[in-house]
Amino acid sequence: MISMQSYTDAAISQTLALLAIDSPTGYTANAAAYTAAEYEKLGFRPQRTVKGGVLVCLNPEAPEENALLLQAHLDTLGGIVAEIMPNGRLRLSNLGGLAAVNAECENVRVVTRSGKSYTGVFQLKNASVHVNPHYRDTKRDFDVMEVLLDEEADTKEAVEALGIMNGDIVCFDPRTMVTSSGYIKSRFLDDKLCAGILLAQAQAAAEKAVTLRRRVWHHLTVFEEVGHGAAASVPAGVTEAISLDMGCVGDGLACRETQVSICAKDKKGPYNYEVVSALIEAARRGGADFAVDVYPMYGSDVDVSLSAGHDLRHGLCGPGVYASHGYERTHRKGVENTIRLLNAYLG
Repeated sequence: MISMQSYTDAAISQTLALLAIDSPTGYTANAAAYTAAEYEKLGFRPQRTVKGGVLVCLNPEAPEENALLLQAHLDTLGGIVAEIMPNGRLRLSNLGGLAAVNAECENVRVVTRSGKSYTGVFQLKNASVHVNPHYRDTKRDFDVMEVLLDEEADTKEAVEALGIMNGDIVCFDPRTMVTSSGYIKSRFLDDKLCAGILLAQAQAAAEKAVTLRRRVWHHLTVFEEVGHGAAASVPAGVTEAISLDMGCVGDGLACRETQVSICAKDKKGPYNYEVVSALIEAARRGGADFAVDVYPMYGSDVDVSLSAGHDLRHGLCGPGVYASHGYERTHRKGVENTIRLLNAYLG
């Protein structure tokens, strides 16, 4: 039997493994391949969707009707080369909601179409404070920022000779760290943290340590950050879908990083009343420390499923994460409380 501590350890271990695999939206094949292989190791039969995601049923022997779909996403924020400038620097266009101000001075990897990878750093143009009198008051956006390659290539022609071209993917260093006090700090906890939780749940299901009272599907999507991740691939018989994604932490919200957050409403509208109520009851039954919040600037995969026309009851929950779309932080207790809620909800 898998204990709560080992279940939490497994979720964090899988999260760290996923964070080490670059997967900006549009460049997710490696993360999806890793995830599918982990399900296969546990004895499951994952499918790869045409779009590139991973879809797997944990208990295909259960009746098809009234099935539950749990969603998380593997794609992250990132950048794409929009222009190689005459001085050899790269102008980027963002992938997803990456803000230039949150990525300044970050190390990056530029992945070419031929599979080569070059390191660099994302900086303000003319970034020396002792030279640039406007350094402090320049508003950071992608028009005034650039990637400096760690190569002696100071012309457009020299950069092109490396095999770099417009459309190449730029991956930002996640800078992952787990502290002795239980905090997990990294870019892209949104949403590799919940993908790690689903992989740990699959391990628990394989070891018969969690009871599944109906058919349960996992869908690891790969285009959530640009708004169409879960628009398709809802299996037959699914009547309820829950997105596992980061819970918001910030001013005006109740959730802390040590809790599991249950979303009652986001910018698209309220979540299904019965599902939200059932999540709250499951959190109480499972002994999970939880908060219920209204997210002011948020949209989820399951919002997209409904917008695409799927007739579903829908919900959203996940560990509390601070500084979303920046250098994000959560806590081990938030992972554990999410697991407690899910175990109670499923069983």
